[in-house]
Amino acid sequence: MPDAPQDLSPRDRSGTAARLVRAYLQLVATSTRWSFTGDSQAIPILLQQSGSPPHGAIVAFWHSSILLVPSLWRWARTANPMLALRVLISRNRDGRLIADAIAPWGVGCIEGSSNRKGKDKGGARAFRQALRAVHGGETLVITPDGPRGPAETVQPGTMTLARIARCPVVPIGAASGSLRLPTWDRLALPLPFTRGAIIYGTPLGPDATDSDLAAALAASSRAARQRWLTGRLAPSERLWALTGTLLAPALVIMLRVRLARGRERAGRLRERLGLTPLKRPRGRLFWMHAASVGECRSALPLVEAMLERHPRASILLTTATVTGADILADHRATLSSDRACRLFHQFIPYDVPRWIGRFLRHWRPEAALFMESELWPGIVAACYRRGVPVAVINGRLSDRSWGRWRKHASLARRMFSRLDFVAARSEDDAARFAALGVAECHQFGDLKQSAPPPSASPALLEVVRSTCGSRPVLLAVSTHPGEEEEITAAATLIREDCPDLLCIIVPRHPARADDIAARLGSVPRRSRNETPSARDPIWLADTLGELGAFFRVATIAWIGHSMSAPGGGHNPYEGVRLGVPLATGPHIGNFADAYARLGESVAIVADASELARWAVPLLKGPALRAAVAADASGRVPGHIPGHTPVPAPLLTRINAMVSP
Repeated sequence: MPDAPQDLSPRDRSGTAARLVRAYLQLVATSTRWSFTGDSQAIPILLQQSGSPPHGAIVAFWHSSILLVPSLWRWARTANPMLALRVLISRNRDGRLIADAIAPWGVGCIEGSSNRKGKDKGGARAFRQALRAVHGGETLVITPDGPRGPAETVQPGTMTLARIARCPVVPIGAASGSLRLPTWDRLALPLPFTRGAIIYGTPLGPDATDSDLAAALAASSRAARQRWLTGRLAPSERLWALTGTLLAPALVIMLRVRLARGRERAGRLRERLGLTPLKRPRGRLFWMHAASVGECRSALPLVEAMLERHPRASILLTTATVTGADILADHRATLSSDRACRLFHQFIPYDVPRWIGRFLRHWRPEAALFMESELWPGIVAACYRRGVPVAVINGRLSDRSWGRWRKHASLARRMFSRLDFVAARSEDDAARFAALGVAECHQFGDLKQSAPPPSASPALLEVVRSTCGSRPVLLAVSTHPGEEEEITAAATLIREDCPDLLCIIVPRHPARADDIAARLGSVPRRSRNETPSARDPIWLADTLGELGAFFRVATIAWIGHSMSAPGGGHNPYEGVRLGVPLATGPHIGNFADAYARLGESVAIVADASELARWAVPLLKGPALRAAVAADASGRVPGHIPGHTPVPAPLLTRINAMVSP
């Protein structure tokens, strides 16, 4: 008969238990969608990076979170494989179990705790070992309320060690889907396949007190729990997601209609459903979204700055329109091969949960940067639940958007509270974002000031110049319904003094060209390769991506979406950079700060007669034109080719929002 099984020795049982604990913690760490965020000052300390204090540091968290913090270790060790870490544990069976469980991860332990009832617990010896470890550059992990509590009450020792070692203390808060065990501290047993949040607080100096540490730990823990709680979908968000799902078939039909109208690209419709044939590049990937032409041009300096700042990272830039895609394609052709191969383009998927999920699973961005005001609740929620921090760059909220979000306060507050930060264009924009729930708002200036002017190929520019000849040109840019008639009336008045005037009308949406032509009569159209004769007063430039050429031949220009309420205006900096005297209508609320900066160098005209009175002296006076253009250019920082004058604090803040 076979021998009877032998009982496992205490050491064997302890080893088995440690392996089980380690396997479970590894499962939790790898299957949980963690988000890591907090004070950027803590990152170099946590990672022992160059520039951090010469000695080590102390990382503190409540004892109830002890099973969640291995995920922080995994995050930090991935960024710095040479990270040296020691954990202070108690000299008992539970402490040894933890030591055995984490030893294979390269984590050292120091055994000891405060003496109790005259019994030596190894506290003095542990204190000396901890002091040597910190002086040696290691990071020491401590639970200030452990090992026996009271829970969330700082016991003497942590800040004493920090004062003697002259090292910082980083408070950590953690929260995830967990079970609370009936222990003295209600220990959190994390569940796998859930979401979690770890917040690193502002580092405390060595002169901070126990009360300071208790307050910092409480704040970090509250922030972590709040971030975890807001990751769950609210009823308004569930309704939004359900609406998107139900509308999915109609959106597919709409894609076909848009394709027929030239608003989509053949062969790329699947991108709107979150599908792509492209492979995700290795390493870090930033996702930037710029809806259309204006946002895309604003994003270009930031794209170049980030490619330079992160030489091993890639950028995925999504657009909502084909015109935005064309802007990026033209710019990509000007980049070096190294940078061009790290810049990708996709059309952004519609805000349908299944489609956005596909997109995020494939690209796995480390951060999402949305330009100006292009925000969708489902996309923001999906990023938040996957631990992808979201920021708004060059953020603006027009009167119309502000009113619309206020009408849907519940959905808006939920979405805006999930933003990591907003870099607003103006004080008014920052105040509106804050009122909608954004916790952190900055003002780093308007990136449109840094954007290069629209480009023009030499071949296209030659065609346009030969067409215009020596005729004075009034360029009407980004016109909206009703404005073409005003411009035509103004051009008629101007021709009384300048009979050879050519008025080039560039509608904001070229799809309106048939309607415009029907209202203006027989006019040559650029989309049909029709050119104006010497007698034609109007040329309808109903094409995409050619504005740079038209600006370069313009004598003066007028910027649309501004003649009648509510309007909003358009970006004036493109014309300013190309030295073209500008006018606009009075309804320019979306760009009020830009026009205020430019002052009287941009004329505000209320109707066709005022536009004509402004235009005639400039058309007949070259010296006056040059003076007006120089005045406007002097009010805006110059653009140096190959240089990206993006504010350094903005780049620093973006860098702080991602896992290092």
